[in-house]
Amino acid sequence: MVLSFYSMSSFAQNDSINLKQRKKIIITNGILTYAAGMTGLYQLWYQEYPRSSFHFFNDMDEWQKQDKLGHVGSAYYLSKWSGDLLQYGGLENDEAAMYGALTGFGFQLTIEVFDGFSSEWGFSAGDLAANTIGAGLYYVQQRVWKDQLIKYKFSYHPTDIAQYVPSLLGENSTQRLFKDYNGQTYWLSFNLHGLVFKNEKFPDWLNLAIGYNATGMTGARVNRTAYNGIAIPQYERTYSFILSPDIDITKIKSKRKAINFIKEAFGFIKFPMPAIRFNKSGSFNAKAVYL
Repeated sequence: MVLSFYSMSSFAQNDSINLKQRKKIIITNGILTYAAGMTGLYQLWYQEYPRSSFHFFNDMDEWQKQDKLGHVGSAYYLSKWSGDLLQYGGLENDEAAMYGALTGFGFQLTIEVFDGFSSEWGFSAGDLAANTIGAGLYYVQQRVWKDQLIKYKFSYHPTDIAQYVPSLLGENSTQRLFKDYNGQTYWLSFNLHGLVFKNEKFPDWLNLAIGYNATGMTGARVNRTAYNGIAIPQYERTYSFILSPDIDITKIKSKRKAINFIKEAFGFIKFPMPAIRFNKSGSFNAKAVYL
């Protein structure tokens, strides 16, 4: 995807290539990227697990919805990055938004189908709904505002919970970043300049973010009491909402295209900032820095 982005960017700047040619190049690169990505994913992950006939699996009550929020984010950013790529390749906003959203949704749908044929999992209607929300969040904004004034973001902080169930929550820091739901927070980051304060003097990079975090989980539905015969602490499964300022680094433009590209690529990260955390019990506390 990154190589395709650079490739499309160069074609978009080349006036000798007309729009029809650019579309052909985009379609070709898209098909190749999709085929390579799905083939690699299947060989690296699904091929190791036993297969079965296609079946459904209800996982809506797992991980206090943290996994579903991850699906929303994956579909959103696959759609956004695809749409950006298509616009660099010469497509108009509305057309790029439509094909970008379909691309993001299509990538995720293929993974759901893989799950449907795996005996370890199954096709999840909840995952499908989350993928639809993510792709839709990108598409609607791009069509209405031609911009993403509400961005989906992610942050992570290490927890002491993962060490007790490493097979589920990760055996090292890299794995825990993706697998330890207890340390993950998902955000909706609202651009205040574009949505509320349209005065030119108000900084267009300043956002207000609302986050969701769930913790205390050592199992998908219920907590384990032991792992490999060793008792593990019992945590309270709980969740909280977080209110925090945010910075949209993509609004801070640079004359260097490479820097702007890097900012777009990492714009999904919610930076550590002061925050107010509202807990499940109704209480709240302020944090000088929330990771």
